[in-house]
Amino acid sequence: MASTNRSIGLPAYQRIQGSIRRRIEAGDLRTGEAVPSERDLAKLHKVSLMTARHALATLEREGVVERRRGIGTFVSAPKIHFNKLMSYTEQMASRNMTAGSKVLFGRIIDNEQEANARLSLSPKSSVLKLERLRHAAGEPFALETCYLSAAQFSGLLAAPLDQESLFGVLERDFHVELGYADEEVDATGADSRTADLLGIPRREPLLRIRQVIFSTTGKAILYVLGFYRSDRHNLVIRRFR
Repeated sequence: MASTNRSIGLPAYQRIQGSIRRRIEAGDLRTGEAVPSERDLAKLHKVSLMTARHALATLEREGVVERRRGIGTFVSAPKIHFNKLMSYTEQMASRNMTAGSKVLFGRIIDNEQEANARLSLSPKSSVLKLERLRHAAGEPFALETCYLSAAQFSGLLAAPLDQESLFGVLERDFHVELGYADEEVDATGADSRTADLLGIPRREPLLRIRQVIFSTTGKAILYVLGFYRSDRHNLVIRRFR
């Protein structure tokens, strides 16, 4: 009954995704086994074929399932994604963990010169600043501060960002197609506030990642400054010669 209650109010495609994830986690669907077809899912969940297709397409992008043309859709083997742009929610899901968020700050502000520059906005532009503590499995994992154009995304503050993926809200409610990110990664020590929020000693090593996330048309949509616990994260890079 609890899982049913959690599904109330979710978009139909997310309910379908949730049902497939639960079957995989329970072992009812194993690696290499076939997932119900779009037509079967549409019939089972009483939704349109397009909604069922969207649910499977999203799971495919996340690496949960894989489609084989002319054969069907199958459960993927767990894998590490190289150079794949995923939200923190999607990253946790790929590790069979459910991400949560606590919104620490959400407001439209002025005089954020670095954010304006990163987002290619004029120096006098207002930005929406969103700071969230990200957690999973009952412990804090990361502290992320996101900046977006206030002129374009002021309505974002009304979204339940303590419960939903920011990427998902941007794609669903604002029709933004996220394409790629430029990232700067370095190491830093946790200051007093960050250490307290993450439950780690002061000056504990952290991964600091600055991301500018672009739409598929090349427009800067989101600037993210994130601090990630080094004991819970690693960065995997594939290089070619």
